[in-house]
Amino acid sequence: MINETITIAVDFDGTIVEDNYPNIGKPLLFAFDTLKKLQEKGHRLILWTYRHGATLDEAVEFCKENGVTFYAVNKSFPEEIFELKYSRKINADMFIDDRNFSGKVSWGEIYQTIVGEEKPQATKTKRKKNWFRL
Repeated sequence: MINETITIAVDFDGTIVEDNYPNIGKPLLFAFDTLKKLQEKGHRLILWTYRHGATLDEAVEFCKENGVTFYAVNKSFPEEIFELKYSRKINADMFIDDRNFSGKVSWGEIYQTIVGEEKPQATKTKRKKNWFRL
């Protein structure tokens, strides 16, 4: 569990949504729920993506429509102006990306790692008598 407020850079394609670049894929299970909860906890989110131009604008708008507005997009802070003489590296405490060394873990595990709350226990459902799975 992380006790202080942190800045988290989050990739878009393959991380928040299924990878369907240049189109926008379907949202991944719990991605937007987790991102909104992280923002509610005070964490600062940066959208960190390969997208640019119109495809980036579409991704940002898609996230807004799903309840997530980022602190910054492809930069460390909103006022940052890109200059070739400076590194494009984002200044963040944590990066969430589908292409990291071990692959992206589930959004539930990400939330649990950052916030420390246990994920809900699955409830057992009773099977009806004489019902079988095919």
